[in-house]
Amino acid sequence: MGKYSKAKMFNRKAARRQSKADEILKTLNIQTGQTIADIGSGGGFFTLLFSQLVGDEGRIYAIDTNQDFIEFIDKQAIKQGIANITTVRATEQAISLPTHSIDLVFVRNVFHHLQNRSQYFLEAKQLLTSAGRIAIIEFSQQGSKFSFHRRCGHNVPKEIIIEEMSTAGFQVSASFDFLPIQSFTIFRPIQ
Repeated sequence: MGKYSKAKMFNRKAARRQSKADEILKTLNIQTGQTIADIGSGGGFFTLLFSQLVGDEGRIYAIDTNQDFIEFIDKQAIKQGIANITTVRATEQAISLPTHSIDLVFVRNVFHHLQNRSQYFLEAKQLLTSAGRIAIIEFSQQGSKFSFHRRCGHNVPKEIIIEEMSTAGFQVSASFDFLPIQSFTIFRPIQ
């Protein structure tokens, strides 16, 4: 097994048809010049797609706790000549980015890993621009009770996500049900 095999595996999974990456991107309606924080970026599958959509005027922060993932994304960006990606080695407690600079915080299949989630997103609120939003895609309890995600606790019911985000000062802006084993909810700060 190579150093970056896990990053490559995550990218292969994200690229599968049932992951519906194209539909996720269409739903997010990302614009040229936006700044996106991809929290738990893994192998950078979505990071690289976002970088194309925001163009040279935009910025993508690929944030992960795993140094191998960060290195893999850096290498991919260099290999592809991409200059609008900044990798950030993060802790599970905080996100260190400029305040009021992020148009979209993207959290895919990572919510269940975060500790003190309400506090985490309360602090993340300071990162958002006035039109900023947080998109959370998380494994739900749909599907077989014998699935890996259910057996290992790698899921959070949508109701819990909404409750914890409400505690952090967010409300549901939109919710989508086209993902077979994940919930997909977009939050905006409560005004």
